[in-house]
Amino acid sequence: MNKGKTILVTGGAGYIGSHTVVELMNAGYSVVILDNFSNTSKEVYASLLSLLPSEPILFEGSVLDYNLLDLIFKAHKIDAVIHFAAFKAVGESVENPLMYYENNITGLIRLLAMMEDNEVKKIVFSSSCTVYGIPENEICVSESTPLGIPNSPYGQTKQMGEQIIQDFCKSNDIEAVLLRYFNPVGAHESAKIGELPNGVPNNILPFITQTAFGEREELKVFGNDYDTKDGTCVRDFIHVVDVAEAHVKALEVEQKSENPLILNLGTGKGSSVLELITAFEDANGIKINWSFADRRQGDVPAILANPEKAEKILNWKTKRTITDAVRDAWNWEKYRMENEMD
Repeated sequence: MNKGKTILVTGGAGYIGSHTVVELMNAGYSVVILDNFSNTSKEVYASLLSLLPSEPILFEGSVLDYNLLDLIFKAHKIDAVIHFAAFKAVGESVENPLMYYENNITGLIRLLAMMEDNEVKKIVFSSSCTVYGIPENEICVSESTPLGIPNSPYGQTKQMGEQIIQDFCKSNDIEAVLLRYFNPVGAHESAKIGELPNGVPNNILPFITQTAFGEREELKVFGNDYDTKDGTCVRDFIHVVDVAEAHVKALEVEQKSENPLILNLGTGKGSSVLELITAFEDANGIKINWSFADRRQGDVPAILANPEKAEKILNWKTKRTITDAVRDAWNWEKYRMENEMD
């Protein structure tokens, strides 16, 4: 896709979305953002603007709002869509599944219908490694690994979303790239944007940084009896800026015969929860107050990516380490607290 095109980024003020907007605009794209600020804040958005060469067009609202979607597509010549706007917490989805199905599935369907009506021919979809469920024979999964039964309604919405897009591609001349993230962590090296969940964090690194700052009294490590190297869950932690860079590559890739194009985004290396805590403590010289708690419903014991396909097709490779991620996350946390972002 040629530079200068206009990309609609749903959820573009959120965690991965905001980092992707930076990479898109630095690469010469124009950006329209749709975000309802349900999992970010206006302060973070203002901070995001300070990193951009120009100001993107912002529409505040939900992807469920058909009239707002219609307005956006009619007012702007959208060349492609990157779709981040979805609820993403495993535990919350178990507690409130209908909210997840309505937002993540109905929102996707309305967005695809709007693309069809306005002849927008490309979408990059934010999927997840949760579509693999609990891998039976391997913890390092490739795109050819059979899909499992997701452990949560959140995972179900990602698997269902992929199927909806695959069916849609068969009936339309649309190109789709489905990016299966593993565990994005970290923040922008400027420390001006990062992960800011509303309320109690569901992801571990924001909980670590908030505990380190004293905003949380104690970090709970869910489960110490998994069949892993130290009894805690193992994940493939990938720096959020590496994830963002892959989205720019996904817009530009020539898909040839594979549509939708399905790609894992990960490092291929696994780290346990305890290893992540140790990495944070070592990189930042801070001790974390933590203790073990019971297993959390919906958690997969261990999973990591085989990233070879994405590396080959996108000419993309992760550049940043766990140490980079925990350092950047801590710098972001300090910046956030010093600027009183809520």
